[in-house]
Amino acid sequence: MKVGIIGCGAIANIITTSIVPEDNGIEIAYFFDKDIERAENLASLAGGVAALNFDEMVDNVDLVLECASPDSVRHFAPKVLAKGRDMIVMSIGAFMDFDFYTEIEEIAKQNGAKIHLPSGAIVGLDGIRAVAKFGLEEVSLVTRKSPKSLGRDINEIEVLFEGKASQAVKEFPLNINVAATISLACQRDIDVKIIVDPNVDRNVHEITARGDFGEFKTTTMNYPCAANPKTSMLAALSAIRLLKSFNETICVGM
Repeated sequence: MKVGIIGCGAIANIITTSIVPEDNGIEIAYFFDKDIERAENLASLAGGVAALNFDEMVDNVDLVLECASPDSVRHFAPKVLAKGRDMIVMSIGAFMDFDFYTEIEEIAKQNGAKIHLPSGAIVGLDGIRAVAKFGLEEVSLVTRKSPKSLGRDINEIEVLFEGKASQAVKEFPLNINVAATISLACQRDIDVKIIVDPNVDRNVHEITARGDFGEFKTTTMNYPCAANPKTSMLAALSAIRLLKSFNETICVGM
């Protein structure tokens, strides 16, 4: 399977250096970025091609992996899916726009394409999906990050946001993809609280789910990417796991 990447930053670097074609049949062959130098550097590292023309890249790959931004998803996803190419989307917050979600779903169906949304920086998503339509009553997310991760100059603990996921992803488009992921998994606009805390050195996500099935809570304490503290290392690892699963005969917990 040939893969093209949109966005050649921290996550793309981790994914590219972790995928070995000889082991799983996945070849990351094309790299596209608005900063052509970043695309060239990553392409050189991977022995791939830095694409100057986005359409040409799409024509030569089986799947496109987005690692850029919600705006990139809105701009490029319709083009990718219209050509019948599958897509992995990391900037899942883009799908909290219901009209866009519906549009993209329809384009994918019409052209036989699939959209894959990795679990990202959280654990427990399989459980949330399992109970989504079986008496799920409440789902909430509390995210706690350092000032550096949130791009803030703050010296004390402060609640930066408390409200619905749809609003959270608008106010923090590069920081709170996990809220969108959970919302899409359980098909509701979940409650979100974002806390900036100078005492933490990890990105902490606490999920609580209650319903007829009982209750579960998960806490994920991720180290941020060294190259980009706004994102967690686990987000990149989840995409790597997803890519490798495409050529596996037996998949567990997907």
